[in-house]
Amino acid sequence: MRKIEMPLRYPFQTHAGQVNDRELIIIEIMDKEGRKGFGEVTAFSTPFYTSETIESAWSVLRRIFLPAVNWQQLVHPSYVASQLSIWQGNQMAKAGLEAAVWDLYAKQVNKSLSKLIGGVRPYVESGVVLSLSDKLDDVIANYQEEGYRRYKLKVEKYNEGKMIEEIKTYAPSLPVMIDANGIYEEKDIPYLQTLDSHGLMMIEQPFRPGDFYLHQQLQHQLETPICLDESVTSLADAKQAGRMGSCQIFNIKISRVGGMTEALAIHEWSRKNNIPVWCGGMVESGISKAHNIALASLDGFTIPGDISASARFWERDLIIPEVEVQQGRIKVPLDPGIGFEVDEEYLQFITQDTYIFQTEKS
Repeated sequence: MRKIEMPLRYPFQTHAGQVNDRELIIIEIMDKEGRKGFGEVTAFSTPFYTSETIESAWSVLRRIFLPAVNWQQLVHPSYVASQLSIWQGNQMAKAGLEAAVWDLYAKQVNKSLSKLIGGVRPYVESGVVLSLSDKLDDVIANYQEEGYRRYKLKVEKYNEGKMIEEIKTYAPSLPVMIDANGIYEEKDIPYLQTLDSHGLMMIEQPFRPGDFYLHQQLQHQLETPICLDESVTSLADAKQAGRMGSCQIFNIKISRVGGMTEALAIHEWSRKNNIPVWCGGMVESGISKAHNIALASLDGFTIPGDISASARFWERDLIIPEVEVQQGRIKVPLDPGIGFEVDEEYLQFITQDTYIFQTEKS
């Protein structure tokens, strides 16, 4: 495990604060033949998105999760998920560990991660996030030139309409959604109904995580689709939200739901129940982004996800080649594993702490 810190090209700001440097945990797992798999823990430095942080994930991985897996009986990456399922929460720590195993396993069977999990798309459509610190006229012009297919706007409470209209002055037909990150309360339902007039693609996570009832009440009074993000941390959550009519769309984040195994289960249930899904992002490095690309290649991902080019956040990413967006699409790599080489020299350069766990004692 490596604890790293990557400097962002530009500050990324939401209602909860500003991120200038991104702390992450990179997990590397190596088999006896020297093949390596890489995963990424995408928790933030503070618990503003979920209760997890980089420090809590580092601790629980070292103390509990790494020793808990029966590594000698590991035959498939999903085994990691089943081994860790007895512990509550800590989804991002679980996801980062499982991701490294998925990458290694795909390399062992000589398949791309996309093909291994049943991906069918040669390209995935790309969306981009507009932060509160972005100068909208400049960034929108650049993103339109790159062809991004969907624009997600971080908003300030009660200032949404002004921000949406500002975007439309630059690009009237832009496909826009807003991400609320749970800032609204029950008293805001009449106000949220007024946002119907803006023709948004969706409103993401208007109420606090886990409040399926309020989301249900709003969706019944709103024409604009509601998309759930923080509320869905498992297949059980997705089923509850879908059956209650709490939303019309799911954002599936591998890290938020505890790993690829659970993400695949949510995708399959959503596909069978005709609920569109898209792949969310976490201001992550190319390692996590590569796992997202593989997931988004599945047939149920019909909405462009938060999978932007490496240059959106980084002067230098951790993968070679870096992720590029061309005409609003990203090519799904076909090389074994995640399909990208990890820049281990740069990874070592930005490493701040290291922990090594041996699955066998010599």
